[in-house]
Amino acid sequence: MESDQLPSGFVSALMRNENAVNAYAMMTKEQKKAVLEKARSAHSRQEMERLLAQVAQDGAF
Repeated sequence: MESDQLPSGFVSALMRNENAVNAYAMMTKEQKKAVLEKARSAHSRQEMERLLAQVAQDGAF
């Protein structure tokens, strides 16, 4: 996987969480990079959903 590609599980989980979509869109490039690095290390759907719930709640990672 190229480093600029979004993990498919991340995209799927993101589309199910409108607040996370909005928060992710407002992030800086560095914040997005940190979220994507964490998403790439997620080992389950639940872990990915927890990550995006945190993004939605905090507005940053």
